[in-house]
Amino acid sequence: MKKLISLLLFCGLFQSFILPAQADRIKDITSLAGIRSNQLVGYGIVVGLAGSGDGNTGITLQSMQSLVARFGITSTLDGFNGDNAAAVMLTAELPPFSKPGQTIDVTVSTIGGSESLKGGTLLMSPLLGSDGETYAIAQGNVVVGGLGVEGADNSSLTVNIPTVGRIPGGASVERMVETAFLDTDFVILNLHQGDFSTALNISQVINETFGDEMAMPLDKNSIRVRAPNDPSQKVGFVSMLENLEVEKASPPAKIIINSRTGTIVISGDVKVMAAAVAHGSLKVTVNEDVNVDQADALAVGAGANANAGPAVENPDTEIEVEEEVAKAFLFGQGVSLSDIVDSINAVGATSSDLVAILEALREAGALNAELIVI
Repeated sequence: MKKLISLLLFCGLFQSFILPAQADRIKDITSLAGIRSNQLVGYGIVVGLAGSGDGNTGITLQSMQSLVARFGITSTLDGFNGDNAAAVMLTAELPPFSKPGQTIDVTVSTIGGSESLKGGTLLMSPLLGSDGETYAIAQGNVVVGGLGVEGADNSSLTVNIPTVGRIPGGASVERMVETAFLDTDFVILNLHQGDFSTALNISQVINETFGDEMAMPLDKNSIRVRAPNDPSQKVGFVSMLENLEVEKASPPAKIIINSRTGTIVISGDVKVMAAAVAHGSLKVTVNEDVNVDQADALAVGAGANANAGPAVENPDTEIEVEEEVAKAFLFGQGVSLSDIVDSINAVGATSSDLVAILEALREAGALNAELIVI
């Protein structure tokens, strides 16, 4: 079996030399099915705050009362002060194959009226999985990157977010999440971006390297690969498998438009059929002004009182319309991305103008790309 692994490793290295330079590693475009991280969540109390805590909030005081009761101390809620404590929610991500005793980072977020977690310490808190079981225990000093300052006149200044902090390596893993990686006869490769051509290319490269019928594409997203029967050889096999290089197929022609920010991304395969585009803009300017006239004004001699009537406001509106001459440009047959950009830049079109032009081209049937607005 060792000779077989050595031969497969040599084949994998040879394969990496014969493929083109723009090829991608399988590990960069796929992920193994069933091997994923798990989300953890918990609740805890941060203490040691310099007066920036929740105050006398019910949930905070009750949590402090329950905490000290574990040490045999009995007290009513009136015996606690929550100014230096805060109720927080804890979130963490448990990586796959994490073993008991390893540490993971924890994010701490306030849920009460605390203004800042700076200088606080999280007391021992369990982190639960979706099944309600405890998978890690969190505790430690909270690192906060934000700053909040408030003056006596209620003026305040906040830099970043002082109500959210992190505890690097603040949780100790207590339970391992079981996976079927070593027990299955196959491994499933899931593409990050589904594509039939890429799935076929991956299966062909694997079969050329390890032998026929080793890999079979299941659909546009997944490829099933036969794994060694000996579980001790599976890690080495997957290591060679994910380092194979595959020529990724060109993605479909798409134009992505972010309607909120005006960002437009055009893929390289977008082409336009023969079409003529005329683009101009209409500018309307409205100026609102008010003229004040003094009604019934009387001219009197020196030392006399002038009795003037009430002031009269007369609206004065000026409307100006300026229409630019429409600029026309012509797209030839099968125009590429660079030609599209150059033509639109030549007329000085803004992002909103570009969106209007692309939508018009699509309605005219001259755009061979999917237009996606997010």
